Amino acid sequence: MQKAPDPLIIALGDSTTAGTPAFTSPLEAPPNGAGNAESQYAYWLMKTHPDWQVLNRGVNGERSDQIRARFARDVIAERRNGRPPCLVVIIAGVNDIYQGRTAEAIERELEGMYDTARTAAIPVVAGTIMPYNTAADAENRRMHQVNNWIRDYAARHADVAFCDTRAAVGAPGAPDRLVSSPDGLHPSPDGYRLMALALEPAIKRALAKAHPLL
Repeated sequence: MQKAPDPLIIALGDSTTAGTPAFTSPLEAPPNGAGNAESQYAYWLMKTHPDWQVLNRGVNGERSDQIRARFARDVIAERRNGRPPCLVVIIAGVNDIYQGRTAEAIERELEGMYDTARTAAIPVVAGTIMPYNTAADAENRRMHQVNNWIRDYAARHADVAFCDTRAAVGAPGAPDRLVSSPDGLHPSPDGYRLMALALEPAIKRALAKAHPLL
C-alpha cells in the first residue's frame, strides 16, 4: 500500500503565529524566516510530528480583517508537491482588541475565514485570542467575549475544531497574563511550545475526521 502523503497544515495569524519577538515569519523575512526557530508553535508541532508540514503564515501586528484579506493567497492557493492544505489553524483578533475594535467586528472576520475555509473544503482548528500582560479589564472582557463565541461556533460546526490557546499560555492563578513572556505581549519560546501542546491533539482529531487515510 502506498504511503499517505504528509499533511500540509497552514498556521495563519498575527504575531502569536509568526513567533514574535524572537522569530520573524517567512512572510516577513522570505523565504525561510529569521531568528530563533523555537519561538513559533509551528516549530514545536513539526518537532513532535516530523511528518507534518506546518507553514508559518503569521504577520506581526495584523488585525483579523488584514489576515482575512490574504486568506486566499496564504491558505487556499498554497501547494506542496501539488497538494492543497489539509487543515488551517486560525488565531486572530488580539491586535483588533489592542486597537479598540469591537468583539462583534472580530467575530465577523473570523466567521468569514471559517466560511471561506469551508467552501474550499479545508477544516479549521480555531484558536482563542491569547492574553497580553498590559491588557485593561475592558480589553480582557472583549477577548473573553470573542473566545466564548469561538467555542460556541466550533460546537455548532463539525468542520471547526476548538483549541483554547489562551488557556495554554495563561499563568497559573492569573489566566489573563502570560505564563512566560520576554516582553509582556508575546509568549516566550516555551510559551509557543505550550501552544503547540494544546494545538496538537485538536489538529490530530481534525485530520483524522477529515482525512482518515493520513
